[in-house]
Amino acid sequence: MNLILLFKDDYISHQGDFSSGTVRLTGRRLSHINDVQQASVGHTLRVGLLNGLIGTGKVTAIASDELTMEVTLTTQPPSPLPLTLLLALPRPKMLKRTLQTCAAMGVKQLYLINSYRVDKSYWSSPVLTPESIRENLILGLEQCNDTIMPSVHLRKRFKPFVEDELPQIAENTRALVAHPYQASKCPPATESPTTLAVGPEGGFIPYEVEKLNNAGLESIHLGSRILRVETAVPVLLARLFPV
Repeated sequence: MNLILLFKDDYISHQGDFSSGTVRLTGRRLSHINDVQQASVGHTLRVGLLNGLIGTGKVTAIASDELTMEVTLTTQPPSPLPLTLLLALPRPKMLKRTLQTCAAMGVKQLYLINSYRVDKSYWSSPVLTPESIRENLILGLEQCNDTIMPSVHLRKRFKPFVEDELPQIAENTRALVAHPYQASKCPPATESPTTLAVGPEGGFIPYEVEKLNNAGLESIHLGSRILRVETAVPVLLARLFPV
């Protein structure tokens, strides 16, 4: 946790825009401050308000069950990636890690979509509850010093999504589908708005690739090595966007 993420209901008192005030923390964040950062009264920590500014918090009181800080927020969060990511729903354990990675790398628009090789049971996983998705996104934001919560959209039907929604999403963007076969080499990094589709373990089937191509997405590859989804996503983002 490189950033203590704050929420509006943490504030005991505040300015009208929450840019300064007093917060009270308990639970997981308190445990991290006590056990990892080993802060004491007077220590200054890096903090940020969810969907707001980043700044510092000075510890004013600390106990086993709560901590108070005076916070001052002055800095904008990092710029988001100009990306809409379409991700065939991974298996639940991998989904947790991938959500955290996406949030940490600046993805703000994420569509979890169906595919022939996505097991139907994945859609009933507790990892897909709003609470679990939020928890994993928060872990990613805390890792990368960001405060802006990504939007996650669930699309359980592949064909209606690709035919009815995707053309508009991909319009006027660099539209790509990561596919290891009969594809062009991954293009160079750019700040251009991008739509990127990443398939499940085993990849999209030919029918799905054809549908994605018809919606305007160009097939690209990363070379001869076949990567797991949780590895392919950060590699693709690092290749497609400048550091």
